[in-house]
Amino acid sequence: MNLRRILSRYAVTHISKLNGNALSSHTSGYRCIATTTTSAPPLFHPWAAHYASAFVNSLKTPEFGKPFGRYMHTLQQVNLDDSSSNLECESESDATMNEFLSRFVWIMRKKISEAYPECDKNTIDGMLVIIVGKVVSEMEKGGLEQITGAAASTPPQDFSEDLWRTVWEVSNVVLQDMEKEKKKEKMKTFLQSEQVKEMYRFAGEVGIRGDMLRELRFKWARQKMEESEFYENLERRAKEEAERESQEKEQIRKQVAGGGEEVGNNNSNVGEGKQKIVSLPKRHGRIKYNIYGLDLSDPKWAEVADKIHESGKVMWPQEPKPISGKCKLVTDKILSLREEDDPAPLLGEWIGLLQPSRIDWISLLDRLKQQNSHLYFKIAELVLDEESFQANIRDYSKLIDAFAKENRIKDAERILKKMNDNGIAPDVITSTILVHMYCKSGNVDQAKEAFESLKAHGSQPDMRVYNSMIMAYVNAGQPKMGESLMREMETSDIKPTKEIYMALLRSFAQRGDVHGADRISTMMQFAGFQPSLESCTLMVEAYQRAGKPDHARHNFDQMVKLGHKPDDSCTASMIAAYEEKNLLDKALDLLLELEKDGFEPGVATYTVLVDWLSKLELFDEAEQILDKISQQGEVPPFKLHVSLCDMYMKAGDEKKALQALGVLESKIEQLEYDDFERIISSLTACGYVQDARRIHGLMEARGFVLSERLKVALLARETVGKSDKSNKSSLVRDK
Repeated sequence: MNLRRILSRYAVTHISKLNGNALSSHTSGYRCIATTTTSAPPLFHPWAAHYASAFVNSLKTPEFGKPFGRYMHTLQQVNLDDSSSNLECESESDATMNEFLSRFVWIMRKKISEAYPECDKNTIDGMLVIIVGKVVSEMEKGGLEQITGAAASTPPQDFSEDLWRTVWEVSNVVLQDMEKEKKKEKMKTFLQSEQVKEMYRFAGEVGIRGDMLRELRFKWARQKMEESEFYENLERRAKEEAERESQEKEQIRKQVAGGGEEVGNNNSNVGEGKQKIVSLPKRHGRIKYNIYGLDLSDPKWAEVADKIHESGKVMWPQEPKPISGKCKLVTDKILSLREEDDPAPLLGEWIGLLQPSRIDWISLLDRLKQQNSHLYFKIAELVLDEESFQANIRDYSKLIDAFAKENRIKDAERILKKMNDNGIAPDVITSTILVHMYCKSGNVDQAKEAFESLKAHGSQPDMRVYNSMIMAYVNAGQPKMGESLMREMETSDIKPTKEIYMALLRSFAQRGDVHGADRISTMMQFAGFQPSLESCTLMVEAYQRAGKPDHARHNFDQMVKLGHKPDDSCTASMIAAYEEKNLLDKALDLLLELEKDGFEPGVATYTVLVDWLSKLELFDEAEQILDKISQQGEVPPFKLHVSLCDMYMKAGDEKKALQALGVLESKIEQLEYDDFERIISSLTACGYVQDARRIHGLMEARGFVLSERLKVALLARETVGKSDKSNKSSLVRDK
């Protein structure tokens, strides 16, 4: 508002009143300006020193006296406190001029104040009035362009070159700002247009969000604005051309009215005027078609559309044929078949009645899949051989995948063989399905073959394929092969999951491979997975199975330092590590130390203690711990019965020994090699030779081989046949 008041007072109202009257108080006005020349600071540009000196020196030169006197005389006549009521009377054509002068005065006031910091406000106002007056006089000659055009490079007689260059630069800056504001206001109208809003809503519906959505909206609005300006420019050119033609016709008409000679001379001009044709400006380049910001003018989109149309005809040419009459009855009979029925006769009749195409077969298979999935597999396999079905590799792979999900490996392999016999080689999708199928069934060799076939196709296995293969190796007891695959994943920039690390660590720990377990633990930490209670427990278990209680205790203490509270499973592994070396005192010290911290042993810890005490033949203490297990109300682990069978046979309690042995024989598939060895050793030592032979037979059925030591001991028992042990030849017979 201050700038507009300055403009209204100095530029708009009173600039036009500037005249050349004599300066009544020239001396006092001159002194007012001259006082600023005593200490002029550096100005606002690199050439400011020259500008300041030029401006000040121009005040001192005799040539500047008259024009400066006129301006100062006018300045004294200007009423700086005049009201702003004149702004209300300004016409629309003056709005642009006022806006320009307001911005110009705002910038020039700052620059003059920086150049002459010791001048008061009235002096600055006087300088501004002089500068604005000269700018207005220059603009009256040719509008706003006059002050910024080529003519502006020549300074007026009253201004120095540096001062006029500053005026020129400020004027250009002001015009650029005004143009930007004009485009911004125009842009706002197009941002709110219905077409831009519609495209904005559509982009939001298809999932575009955030900065990208805003950029697209501004892009669409800018395109609409450029399109509007293009057509406005065409209309303006058309109007100019029409006005020019009308002027030419009027001029010709006047010349014709003036005399025949002029008519003759101008006939050629008339002909030339008729030959001129107003046309659109020539477009450069190809026409672009933009739909929601996507350029569809590229020829490749036409090729894509043709290919989609052609493939659509092949893959889905038409809807299924309507089924009625006898064909409908046959279809219903097919759908109502049982799994053990032969569908071939009905299918042959159905083919003869309907003459089906691929779409008809697909419709029938979809209905079968919904109503009778077992019959679907049988008919889908038969349909693969039908010529009208036009079976492709996807049909085979889908059926193989369906059989694999049902764990019907033999059926899936039969479909695979049929596919190979028909000359269709498995592709990437089929190989991936086979990898998952064989990994799930535990067939590591076939899974590895399918995995190599997948890589032979040039395809990079994904996370799911690697996970399936690694878990297959883990379940097959080959963790090192799984570790090599995991390293292959890392080289392919595929980050293994924590579950994969834990599966490999668990496999190494169960086999007592401390080096492998330590490698996996280190890799986990490098991958960003910090040691957890489970991983620390597995490391303790690995050293326990390797027979290294000191290393197990070191990992146990490290786990406590990391802030993990030992649980029952971890404590049981630590006690089992001491059991391997029969370090009972250290085990008891550890339990006492943990009980001070609030730890209460659970079933796992008690199970290890029972096994240890039974080996030491501390039967009463073992019975007390068994009572604590029963008090906790939990089912004892299966492996506890191995310890109980051994303990009760050594204690001579045949009833409890028979009970424990019966539990073991009921779940014989869960026993491991060490368990068989211990049971047979106990039975042999106690004279139960027939029971030992029976367990030995079950052991061989599981694929385990009895050690030579036990074979010799068992053979010796049979040979000696002492009279005091003959009545113990069979524990089951006695009971």
